[in-house]
Amino acid sequence: MLIDYEKIEKIFIVCGKTDLRRGIDGLASIIMDQYDLDVYSNALFLFCGNSLSKFKALYWDGDGFILLYKRFENGKLQWPRKQSEVRQLTQQQLRWLLEGLQIDQKRKISNAQHGYIF
Repeated sequence: MLIDYEKIEKIFIVCGKTDLRRGIDGLASIIMDQYDLDVYSNALFLFCGNSLSKFKALYWDGDGFILLYKRFENGKLQWPRKQSEVRQLTQQQLRWLLEGLQIDQKRKISNAQHGYIF
């Protein structure tokens, strides 16, 4: 991504389907009007439409908005489809999402003890 998401304080995912024909103003209005969040904060907002191979991201960089649009050629996102919900993600959950994994992993594999691989 063009944005170093590790330096972003908050990452939000808008669950369900969003009309990706919307531009900066339309997506910003969803964030402000429906979820009462500050689009001018150090936050990244993620949106997905009908196709799970495409998403948009909205970010305020201090003097203007950056709108990113990505389409995967192979694979699909595991986007949460529960309607009318926005969730805050960790950086790890964002990495999982962009790798095609679910953001809610069932269990975590504990670190290997003493450097051995079993």
